[in-house]
Amino acid sequence: MNLDLPPLKVSGRLDRLRAVVADHADAIVVSDLMSIRWCTGFTGSSALLVVTDDDSTLITDGRYRVQARDEVAAAQSNTIVAIAVQPIVEAVGALGSVETVALEADVLTWAEQRSWEIATEIDLVPTHGLVRELRAVKDVAELARIERAAAIVDTALAEREGLLVAGTTEREMAHALECSMRTGGATGPAYETIVASGPNSALPHARPTDRPFEEGDLVVIDAGSLVDGYRSDMTRTFAIGTPGEDVCRVRDTVMESQAAGVAAVRPGIEAKEIDRVCRSIITDAGYGDAFSHGTGHGVGLDIHELPAVHARSTAILQAGHVITVEPGIYVPALGGCRVEDSVVVTETGCRPLTKFPKPTC
Repeated sequence: MNLDLPPLKVSGRLDRLRAVVADHADAIVVSDLMSIRWCTGFTGSSALLVVTDDDSTLITDGRYRVQARDEVAAAQSNTIVAIAVQPIVEAVGALGSVETVALEADVLTWAEQRSWEIATEIDLVPTHGLVRELRAVKDVAELARIERAAAIVDTALAEREGLLVAGTTEREMAHALECSMRTGGATGPAYETIVASGPNSALPHARPTDRPFEEGDLVVIDAGSLVDGYRSDMTRTFAIGTPGEDVCRVRDTVMESQAAGVAAVRPGIEAKEIDRVCRSIITDAGYGDAFSHGTGHGVGLDIHELPAVHARSTAILQAGHVITVEPGIYVPALGGCRVEDSVVVTETGCRPLTKFPKPTC
């Protein structure tokens, strides 16, 4: 399918990585597959990426002999492709005479770490999030894909809004949305679509069931789509029939909280301040204990990326970050409400990428 999107190019990314690795080690071995994709364009399911001062080597297996070379070339990368039966042994060879090598401590399993210790006498340096920090700031081509993914969900929800009536099941609604996403050009959903009604809506990550919508229900729909590897994320909460005053109060509080959080997004602000702004409104309304998760997260090749947006986050927002703002209230006896937009941080504030109207009482 012709996506009519600007081409993704990885040129310059490895030099940026080398600059941050230099403070830790002589070279780095990247194990996280999404980070390898960001660095090289390779989309396979098995790989290591060795990056030294002089060159970079993508190590994969024979299944990807042709695909790896084609994808690396399409991304305009100078990375060498090597096919190996023993990837760690091949990686040690590609490291050459370096004295220290950085490993992704937050990605490797204990068994993989042990394999590295056995395979080499090079000093192994544990690092955390070096590539993921770089990935957090999106370029024009990445933003175009996230924005297209968001627009596909906006359209899908508009097409299927007529199913928000008593009798439709959660599973039917989720399936219909995902069909519309694919018809609209998405590879598929960005994550398991959430459709949660009535008592299920009080579960922040409920899975769709065969429960039919009933009059008076709140229905939380959390949906995103996948476009050329990049993801979107949006939540809207609907009421079936005429909502009661208690339902309206919960939804109005979440709407106020979410709007204030979006308004606070700008470069230079601490991510935890967005959480504080959203949480203070919900707490002041008497629902503080019912807001049981962080306010947001980064979005890109992974659905949960840096920067994190919660009370303990140390991140400072930068232009090019794409984050969600998604406060919620979850009351078991009543139901739950979450409102979420994905926004891109601009030089002066932020721009929403998810644009489906927010239902009001």
